[in-house]
Amino acid sequence: MKNLLTLLTLLILGSSFGQQTVKGKVVDSESKFPLPGVNVLVISDTTQVLGAATDVNGNFKISAVPFGRQQLKFSFIGYNVQVITIEVNSGKETVVNVEIEESSMQMDEFKVVASDNKEVANEMAVVSAQQFSVEETNRYAGSRGDPARMASNFAGVQGADDSRNDIVVRGNSPLGVIYRVEGITIPNPNHFSIAGSSGGPVSIINNKSMANSDFFTGAFPAEYGNSTAGVFDLKLRAGNNEKFEFSGQFGFLGTELLAEGPLSKNHKSSFLAMYRYSTLSLFSSLGINIGTSAVPGYQDFAAKLNFPLNNGGNLAIWGLGGKSNIEILISNQKDTSEVDLYGENTKDQYFGTQMYVGGVTYTHPLNENTYLKSTLTASLDQQNSHHDTISRTIASDGTFELLPNGIAPYMAYEFKTLKFSSATSINRKFGKKDVLKFGYVADYASYNFLDSVTTNSELQTYRNRWNSSGTYYSLQPYVSWKHKFSDNLVLTAGLSSFYFSIGNGFSPVEPRLGLKWDASKKGSFSFGLGRHSQAQPAYTYYYLNPGNTQPHNTGMGLSYSNHAVLGYTHKFNKNLGGKIETYYQTLSAIPVETDSSSFALTNAGGGFSRLFPDTLQNTGTGYNYGVEITLQRYFSGNWHAMLTGSLYNSRYTGSDGIERNTSYNGNFAINFLAGKEFVIKERKTIGIGMKVTTAGGKRYGEVDTVASNLQGEVIFLDNNFNEYQFKNYFRADVKLTYKANAKKVTHEIGLDLVNVLNTKNILSLSYAPVPGDPSANPIRQNYQLGFLPIFYYRIDF
Repeated sequence: MKNLLTLLTLLILGSSFGQQTVKGKVVDSESKFPLPGVNVLVISDTTQVLGAATDVNGNFKISAVPFGRQQLKFSFIGYNVQVITIEVNSGKETVVNVEIEESSMQMDEFKVVASDNKEVANEMAVVSAQQFSVEETNRYAGSRGDPARMASNFAGVQGADDSRNDIVVRGNSPLGVIYRVEGITIPNPNHFSIAGSSGGPVSIINNKSMANSDFFTGAFPAEYGNSTAGVFDLKLRAGNNEKFEFSGQFGFLGTELLAEGPLSKNHKSSFLAMYRYSTLSLFSSLGINIGTSAVPGYQDFAAKLNFPLNNGGNLAIWGLGGKSNIEILISNQKDTSEVDLYGENTKDQYFGTQMYVGGVTYTHPLNENTYLKSTLTASLDQQNSHHDTISRTIASDGTFELLPNGIAPYMAYEFKTLKFSSATSINRKFGKKDVLKFGYVADYASYNFLDSVTTNSELQTYRNRWNSSGTYYSLQPYVSWKHKFSDNLVLTAGLSSFYFSIGNGFSPVEPRLGLKWDASKKGSFSFGLGRHSQAQPAYTYYYLNPGNTQPHNTGMGLSYSNHAVLGYTHKFNKNLGGKIETYYQTLSAIPVETDSSSFALTNAGGGFSRLFPDTLQNTGTGYNYGVEITLQRYFSGNWHAMLTGSLYNSRYTGSDGIERNTSYNGNFAINFLAGKEFVIKERKTIGIGMKVTTAGGKRYGEVDTVASNLQGEVIFLDNNFNEYQFKNYFRADVKLTYKANAKKVTHEIGLDLVNVLNTKNILSLSYAPVPGDPSANPIRQNYQLGFLPIFYYRIDF
């Protein structure tokens, strides 16, 4: 053991040569055609000149680049100059794939474009769009390497619950957010996901398998359909095609292994494979509260095989997925004050999920002006659970005691969806000023929804709440056009259509419009309009009311949202930028109950409960408006900072005709993030990061105690539903890292201190009657997660 510790210490602290290889590929941002002869230069304060030119396939390679953060400058005749920042470590070669934009100006009028301002890769997006990178998910305190939690730092985006990564975009339900990979909408990519939701406690997507990706919060381009709130457009990176590299990580959230390297060095083909297995039992053994006494188990993977073809073509075979399970046994609880965030206080719950998606993506620049991309995928999304009702009392020693025959079956369900998807798009450039993009996204799915619940536990009689199987399909054709009046004035326009085969699911025309004007070298204005539609979660169409044998919501239609956005971006200097956006959204055709009530589907999607809808109709309405501000100091001089703030209002009207706050109307949110890296002996760094968040409290209403006792859950009165608010949310996070670049090996030790002040933030109200004391208040407050330390050790070689 002593020898092992000595060896580990020598590995971490050992010195090495401080240089590594940087390589990548440069293509046209609109036609995706490889660009030969692009000059790539490492910008340095020294007299040493490091650089290379791209070959006939657009590839470049620069050897002996010093460790640490470096800037690369890409310049090419007829194209805007681009500057990006990269991080060079000893353990892995740095691979940079860059898209540069052709200039519409004369040769002496090229401008410099710096991607450090996080402009997105999608050439049709000019407003309400943000790039998020793997580097940022690692750097920001509290993000836990999760793309969704990292996105909650953006202006206008909030988390719905500390124990989950659902995100609320501009006051909309998390149901309105979709994830896309290679042009395909994938099932919820989270462990322990609930049917129809978009979030979960732990992301299946591991940031180590990702490339820089895009996130959209409104008026998004026409290619994005079946979403009314936001879009994650995720990119999976290819493995190193010249050198075998490995990465391992051990920490509280799991043990991870990643391998990548060439399949054929001659043909530049490569593989990447990663696997993670949970180790959350460490929290339990250390007595750390993660919101439940149960020990969640999960595992996930990602893989990609990449095969470059002749004439710039590429074939990629990829897949990702995960499996999770948990047993929340309330019957084992003894402490009467114990609360489980993930369970119900009157039931034992056994819950499992799995999600897998795999596909083939073919890309080919047909010529210098035309680019083809086509993807075929298959995916599986499944949830299964069964619950037992427990009966217990309080023993003489003040602890819970299970009654004889105190466990009885209550319910069980299995939801399964198998989906096949296809997406094809073509980009076509017409000269230097115009780009046309058109394509389609199509899905064909088979489903099986089965659920039964007890009606009499003594007689063991049950009724079906779901008992449906069948198929459905959807189709979304689109066309987008981009016109550059000049490099400083760009117009985008598009049309989309969406058909969903269940119910009245057809939206014939959805126009999109965007305009960006660079008014000066420092400031630019942007404007966007869009009409967006979305189908309801598939299982909600097939619920069976008591006494019914046929689903009663199969006639539901799509919901709609009209977006208008106006923004201004200002660059104060090369390291400091700011952005302000104001928006207005109108929502229509929201599913509400046919009977007069406050229920609306726009309030769903942010927790662990499914919906059990009564008969619904698409007559609900709503609106969101707000203003968002971002001030960002980009990473330079070994430090960075970002301040985001949003003021907003989110309202809806149910079938009773009363306008109310939505469940996600917090009214405001403020985030401040900062980080500093201290360089020690050139090859070692210590990083300190922090994040402070404050936001409006969760919404709630007056509890109907009588109805709650009858139904065994919290029931709110309709007359003041969502009119009250818990106290404002506050959380501070701190992240500490130590990185050492030894010879051909990089070591990193990190400690993410989530909610370091252990602030008690109220999450919700729950029904928790006191056994043996019917006079006690059965309603109690549930709190968000408390202090949560997350440790990891990572090695790259």
